[in-house]
Amino acid sequence: MKTQFKNYILLLEHFKDEATCHALLEKQRWNGNPICPHCKHDKVYRTNRGFKCANKDCHKKFSVTVGTIFENSKIPLRYWFAAIYIATAHKKGISSHQLSRDLGITQKTAWFILQRVREMLKVEAPNMVDGTVELDETGVGGKERNKHKKIRKRENKGTGFIGKTMVFGVLQRAGNVWTKIVPDTTGKTLKPIIKGSIGTDVTIITDGAGAYSGLNKEYHHEVVYHEKDEYVRGEYHTNGIEGYWSLLKRGIIGIYHNVSPKHLHRYCDEFSYRYNTRKIKDCDRFVDVLTKVSGTRITYNKLTKNTDESKKA
Repeated sequence: MKTQFKNYILLLEHFKDEATCHALLEKQRWNGNPICPHCKHDKVYRTNRGFKCANKDCHKKFSVTVGTIFENSKIPLRYWFAAIYIATAHKKGISSHQLSRDLGITQKTAWFILQRVREMLKVEAPNMVDGTVELDETGVGGKERNKHKKIRKRENKGTGFIGKTMVFGVLQRAGNVWTKIVPDTTGKTLKPIIKGSIGTDVTIITDGAGAYSGLNKEYHHEVVYHEKDEYVRGEYHTNGIEGYWSLLKRGIIGIYHNVSPKHLHRYCDEFSYRYNTRKIKDCDRFVDVLTKVSGTRITYNKLTKNTDESKKA
């Protein structure tokens, strides 16, 4: 599709009514050929308010938003489109407090919108069969020494990962990044993930962490020993994945300030998607996101179950 806008102002001017929003969503979701979201029948009738399935065993009415993140939302689509564009175009994202001020909606609504957007930006586990990949892990969370003594676990020593949520990352050279929240960074945890997503013809580059020992039995494994002040050895380094960690953490610290472990995976997916689409234009990224809106709807109750997270980020 040839986009009609090159920046946020032009986007708002283009999507000035709901009919225009519905037309684009229909094209991106069904490529102009509506399909019943209830029975998947490919013949439907247009009605004044949407569509009706032609399957005599179904005959259900539906709109273009049924089965998408927009279903049952009272927020106009042009607000959703504006939020999607901002969240995917800003290099480090946008907080729900700022989005609420920009769009004139409540912070609670802005938080819910952003969480639904993050849910549909989920990056699937890679299936890498060749090339070169960098592996690394990091901890996300505040330093223990900065916490109140009542909740501090112990002095922050060694790696600095005490009390943090651990994230494992895989970055393919000149390609995409994928992350996964892990309970720990031991070989017992990481090696099954590596073997399940990376083929044996792949060259793996890591630091000297003990979790990666023994990978050379199945892979071409190159180790860069940071503890020996070695960071680059010819073409072997982990600067790519470490640069991604820096981008993720700067975004969390500078924009969101605090992200709970419960929702961290969604924030990682948000940053990964922007990183993986870094070479395309903002408007093209926005249009691409609209192809992902189906089947990823998440309810507010599920997001906030057993905890009140609406005041965060």
